[in-house]
Amino acid sequence: MYYPEIDVDIRLNAPKAHQRIISKLTASLGHLFYHEHEISLEPLPETQIDEGQASPVPDILLYDNETYKTPIIIEVFHPNGLNNDMKKIIRLIEENDYGIEEGFIYDYVRGMWSKYIKGVGQVFDNQSYSDILDMDLAGLL
Repeated sequence: MYYPEIDVDIRLNAPKAHQRIISKLTASLGHLFYHEHEISLEPLPETQIDEGQASPVPDILLYDNETYKTPIIIEVFHPNGLNNDMKKIIRLIEENDYGIEEGFIYDYVRGMWSKYIKGVGQVFDNQSYSDILDMDLAGLL
């Protein structure tokens, strides 16, 4: 939808396959957080990183309710969006002080993960493994 009076074009790219992966990851992580108490980070879908101001919205963020930080973010993408989503992850981790330590992107068409760690860069081994959660995110799908 285009709002010419404020020159804003709002379009969502949220195909069912994309939303399905977000739902599966959020449900699995939510079960581990709310019911099993196996992880200490709360999974939240499509939530702004900084509630105090307008901020980016990753597909999934894992929030620490005690420190008010978001150590992990996850983006779900179609292969055509890889470069833009990787740039988004890098920008959120390296250029802002949101407390993000790990960023993951998941290609739901190919079933492939990519991982980026603050201060380290893109990681090519165990790309779906979260050091913070001490778990393989691919196992949740």
